[in-house]
Amino acid sequence: MIIEGNIIKIAGPVIVADGMRGTQMFEMVKVGNNKLIGEIIELEGDAATIQVYEETAGIQPGEVVESTGGPMSVELGPGVMGSIFDGIQRPLEIIKEASGDFIARGIDAPAVDKDKKWTFKPVAKVGDIVKTGDVLGEVQETTAVLQKILVPPSFDGKIKSIVSEGEFTVLEDIAEIETEEGDKKVQMLQKWPVKKGRPFVNKLDPDVPLVTGQRAQDTFFSVAKGGAAAIPGPFGSGKTVTQQQLAKWADADIVIYIGCGERGNEMTEVLTEFPYLEDPKTGNPLMDRTVLIANTSNMPVAAREACVYTGITIAEYYRDQGYDVALMADSTSRWAEAMREISGRLEEMPGEEGYPAYLASRLAQFYERAGRVNTLGTEPKVASISVVGAVSPPGGDLSEPVTQNTLRICKVFWALDASLADKRHFPSIDWLQSYSLYVDSIQSWWEKNIAADWRSIRDEAMALLQKESELQEIVQLVGRDALPDSDQITLETARMLREDFLQQNAFDEIDTYCTPEKQYQMLKTILSYQKDALAALEKGSDVQNIVELPVKEQIGKMKYIPEDEFADKISKIQEDITKECSEV
Repeated sequence: MIIEGNIIKIAGPVIVADGMRGTQMFEMVKVGNNKLIGEIIELEGDAATIQVYEETAGIQPGEVVESTGGPMSVELGPGVMGSIFDGIQRPLEIIKEASGDFIARGIDAPAVDKDKKWTFKPVAKVGDIVKTGDVLGEVQETTAVLQKILVPPSFDGKIKSIVSEGEFTVLEDIAEIETEEGDKKVQMLQKWPVKKGRPFVNKLDPDVPLVTGQRAQDTFFSVAKGGAAAIPGPFGSGKTVTQQQLAKWADADIVIYIGCGERGNEMTEVLTEFPYLEDPKTGNPLMDRTVLIANTSNMPVAAREACVYTGITIAEYYRDQGYDVALMADSTSRWAEAMREISGRLEEMPGEEGYPAYLASRLAQFYERAGRVNTLGTEPKVASISVVGAVSPPGGDLSEPVTQNTLRICKVFWALDASLADKRHFPSIDWLQSYSLYVDSIQSWWEKNIAADWRSIRDEAMALLQKESELQEIVQLVGRDALPDSDQITLETARMLREDFLQQNAFDEIDTYCTPEKQYQMLKTILSYQKDALAALEKGSDVQNIVELPVKEQIGKMKYIPEDEFADKISKIQEDITKECSEV
């Protein structure tokens, strides 16, 4: 039943309408003569407070508000993958065709094309007993993604009929299931409320790393599959580039990229570059396994608050099909600022720095939807959603509320340092401030798949970097020459760790991705220099001669050695280190 009310108050994106008795919290409504999309966020008597997802300029009191009967939901089915949506799942390409370069108010575009026919191949057959999460059939959505059409929630029963292979639209019936409540028809299109997490059987321990091919993240500050990581950093420190590298190279089947409140020029760069990026796994366009959600800083503030929920719900849909999903949210600070603005319009009691008192719980609700899980179904699949959220603290102040509340939830902290970015050190991850709480749980994976001494080598390298920080303070006071010879070797090894290992060139076709095996061998090589150099020092060698060994040039270039040549060449470098240190 459609309920109609009238606008009685307007305060920016927040309006109040009376005559709305019978509606529910978080129900979607159409506001005013332009039928702008809004959501009920407060009910009092027959008055409803509505958050409007579009610009409200020109709306007048007395205009009609219509209910839609359900909460904000996203459409899930063939046609989602490879799309570029705004914050409330309207396809930007279709909007551009309809309204030009600017989004017209009240424009309504279907998230999924209802007329396009998809080739459906049944997997189940008549008479099969199925339950929520079982696969009914498959659709080759893109070259990289085979979409699995699942039994919807609460459809447990016996298949009464299922279509044979053929072309169908997302709204045509493909199966009928006999359930205890009666026969239910299944289509390829599902709708799901964005603020409600999709169900699964149980969460698994985060004991498998999300391999990204980025040395600083993989070796020192690993994130597990199904884990959550935060990237705080000031303007210009490389948050967006870091997330784009992860989107391109992370060990995930599906990538969801949410541009939440970013500047228009940054988002334009993403939207123009992504469609032409080549997927290193398949050689096809990266967009074939990517969904982009663009909500720039000049778009309505309320839609910014919705876009992260839209993204995580789409991620859960593909997770339920058995895929590993990597979700990039850039940036959660802009999302929190949207919450603060809406909260102010509602005249709620402000918390720290004006953010609403529920900031921490909203952030937790979002990040807690990450995880590596057993999916629903007769034969549960292991799948994951890994969330990487950028945080943009004003002035780079990491003590502000959004950063601090994010750190309480996320177990990985990649702190970006503007001073490193100024020195052209990328990724500009500060190795002294950053940390990962997944290292202990993923240690067994590295030891089993890469090397038994991975953890000891990683910890030794971290200790050297911390030792360097202490020595640099002494160097600033008395100069490098005043240090003992062994400490000068330590400084040189730490410099190699910084410049030859941690620094990585995203634009070099070889160095842009580094396999875990190559990372381990590079680290081992640098530490073998430290060991052999100290041994030579003990035998009376001059420290200056050790620091100037010719083999150091080869160490500096080892990151540019192609993967197929690396094993032979790294063995030669390690032999040369031992030989030159013994001869010096």
